[in-house]
Formats: sequence, C-alpha cells, structure tokens
Amino acid sequence: MNIRSNAIVGQPGGPTAAINATLAGVIHAALEAEQIGTLYGMRNGIDGFLGEQIINLSDRFAQGRDLQELITTPGAALGSCRRKLPPFEDDPELYERLFKLFSKYDIRYFFYIGGNDSMDTVDKVAAYARERNYDIRVIGIPKTIDNDLCGTDHTPGFGSAAKFVAVTIQELLRDCAVYTVPAVTVVEIMGRDAGWLTAAAGLPQLAGYGGPDLIYLPERVFDMNAFLEDIRNALAVHPNVLVAVSEGIRFADGTYVGEGGQSGAADVFGHRYLAGTGKVLEQAIRETIGCKVRSVELSLCQRCASSVASATDLSEAFSAGEAGVSLACQGKTGLMVTFIRENEPYRCSLGCIPVSEVANRIRKVPDSYIDSKGNQITVQCLQYLRPLIVGEPALVWRDGMPVHLVLD
Repeated sequence: MNIRSNAIVGQPGGPTAAINATLAGVIHAALEAEQIGTLYGMRNGIDGFLGEQIINLSDRFAQGRDLQELITTPGAALGSCRRKLPPFEDDPELYERLFKLFSKYDIRYFFYIGGNDSMDTVDKVAAYARERNYDIRVIGIPKTIDNDLCGTDHTPGFGSAAKFVAVTIQELLRDCAVYTVPAVTVVEIMGRDAGWLTAAAGLPQLAGYGGPDLIYLPERVFDMNAFLEDIRNALAVHPNVLVAVSEGIRFADGTYVGEGGQSGAADVFGHRYLAGTGKVLEQAIRETIGCKVRSVELSLCQRCASSVASATDLSEAFSAGEAGVSLACQGKTGLMVTFIRENEPYRCSLGCIPVSEVANRIRKVPDSYIDSKGNQITVQCLQYLRPLIVGEPALVWRDGMPVHLVLD
C-alpha cells in the first residue's frame, strides 16, 4: 500500500481545448484518492516548479468546485513551458534540485500532461528516480492536437481540434461557392510530421457537404509540378477549388515547402518554426496558373476553439486524467495512459504503455488512410476520425461570451 503523500501535475507543451479537462480529471481523482494528500499544480511546467511556482489545487478546487468550468476552458490553466531536460548524466545538479523539491513538498506522485517531448521528460524523471531509488510514481497523460503519440489509438485534444478544422472547412466550402470566377483557396493546417489534423479537413463529406478538392499530408513527398497539375484539373471541373495542406509537407530532399519564408529558427527541442506553406503555394498558383488565389492559415485557432469542442474529446480527456491518478495509486510508474478503441459501436477503454516506448517517436497517418495519388484521404481514414468529433459540450455563456476559468 502506498504511503499517503502529496502529488503534483503540470501542463507543458502546446495547449489544447481539452488539456484542462484532463487536469480536471486529475484533480477530481486526486481529491478522492486516499493515498494523495495535497495536489499541487506547476506554474509553467518544470520551469515553474524549479522556481517553486506552484498552486495548491486541492484547496482551489475543494469539493470539486469549478471543475465543470475548468473542463470547458481552452488553453493550459497552469501555464506551459517548452523546457527540454538533458540526460541526467549531463546535468546532475538540475535533477538533484528537482528531487530536493519533491522531498521538500513530500511529493510522491508526478503527473505530466503532454505530447512527445513531454513524454521525454516523464521518461527521464522516472529513470532518474529508479537510478536514485527515490520512491515516486511518475505518470504521463497524453495530450496533443497532432495525434501523433505512439501506443494509443488517439490523443485528447485532437478530437476538438479536428472538429474545428472540419467545421471551418465546411464553412469555407459554403463561402467559396458563391462566385463563378475561377479561384483557389489554400488552407494551411497544423501538423509538422504527421497529417492527422489535415486529414480531418475531409470530414464534411461524411455529412454530405463535400470536402476539399485536394488534401496533402507530410506522409507523402510533395511535388510542386504535380500539385499545380492537380489544381488545373480541379479547376477544369468547377471554378471554386479548396485545398487543405499540412504545414509540414516537404519536397523530396526533405526541405519543408514553407521553409523558404521562415527564419530557420528552432525551439529547444530542435523543431524548426513552421508557417507560410500556404503562402508559398498561393504564390506558385498565382505565378503559374494566374487565377484568383488566397491562402488561409488556421494557426492557433485550431487548438483553442473550445466553442466547437468535441464532447467525446472532453469526456475522454477527463477520464485520461482520472486513469493517470489510478495508475499511480496502484503503485505504477514510468507509464503513459493510452486509449484502446473498440468499434461498432465506438467506445474506448483505457490502458497504459511504458513511456519509454512513446517518448520522441512519431505516429504517422498509415498508408491505408491516404489515396494512391497522395492528394486525398480514404473512407477508412474518415471512419477512424468520425467518432472523435461527436457531441457538443454544455458551455456556460455570460453576456454573449463563453465563461472561462482563469487561475490567478
């Protein structure tokens, strides 16, 4: 049986419309757990914790107060960071400082809600604890709109972002259809190495509203000449062409299509900042084909549009938070919560996987989800995506605006 100790939770990396639902699940389960005394929250992830910037979540949400508002609030209520922990052999003092803080606050439960890079942190903290024989349960809880974590059917945050993409594409289809002048609209969607979110642009066709004429994912090499030919062929069918592209599409030499318009700067994980892919394609169409053309970059709206969140996504995100606490209270460590899909009808059960099998790996869109020409998705892909966007959460509105919970 675990000794009653305190816990801490953080929300690193890019925020989503569902990450606070996962935090709410952690809080709810921690308040109910006999093994957990006080649940602390890291202000701005590991960075904030190392500076002892923490909040007592047990007091703030006593008796479950305000959890429902937290569930439907976008962003990361605790704040985020993008700190990459070095191997502990390279900076033992950092790890010693981190574990001294665990000891100071009697923390024996560590929850980190994040994506690929955050799971790297979970893996390193768990490994150091084993190395130093420090009794702490370290659990990763998945989160990313990119849906690219290995070992899980999908990730919380993706369903809501996919729903925003699908709804926006459907609305753009209606908007673009009003004119008869030949025109192309290029929509740039997030996705550096995996095209899951861009694939969601095809979802309106399942509801009978059609979809983008062309969809390009980073799983396929991008050829500019073939792209321009695809545009010409689409314009020959109808005058209003809509194209969805991942920001991370690349040429055969590995160069990002949008790389030429960027500074070349990278974040602490070595990821180059991407944007401008749509603008590059817009310019190529204008110069080569000469028709009316514009590009639209969905940008941050994809991850913060809680007003069109998926109720399925929020519910599953909450359950993932609860599952993380349950694993820790069972004495488990070094694991990430996973979703296991059961179809017909759709439902998911919760499992777990060693976080070492997840960290720094990318789950790509499979070949069977992309058509043979590489410029559209398959019915199989749409069937995978469809249940993840189902349902609308009951938002609280005040003076015409949704109510958000902000942790002061």
